Amino acid sequence: MRRVLNTVVLTALWLGLAGTGIPDSAFAAAFDGNWSVLIITEKGDCDTAYRYAVGVTNGQIRYLGDAAVNMSGTVTPAGAVKVSIRLGDKGANGTGRLSASTGTGRWKGAGSGTTCSGRWEAEKR
Repeated sequence: MRRVLNTVVLTALWLGLAGTGIPDSAFAAAFDGNWSVLIITEKGDCDTAYRYAVGVTNGQIRYLGDAAVNMSGTVTPAGAVKVSIRLGDKGANGTGRLSASTGTGRWKGAGSGTTCSGRWEAEKR
């Protein structure tokens, strides 16, 4: 009986601690660091490819380059990516997934009277 009671108490404590949990940003921190992202156009009249230096800190995505690019997004603890990028009247939104050192996804964008779409590839630096 005592052993069963101890097991129940320990399980309840463990579940209680799991309920309070570690913030998602702590888990997303596994993807922290500098990434090189290649954006490849597959449909539309956009440039063939773009490369961006991107940083991830606590699940938040930011652009690391010098251009007038406005980039924002998130990485979940499971590595799911949602990102938005704007440059003047042009913009794109992307989704995908990161692993420990690489990532892939899809994007769609519009601007200057055209629409484009394609894929992206990321590599941790």
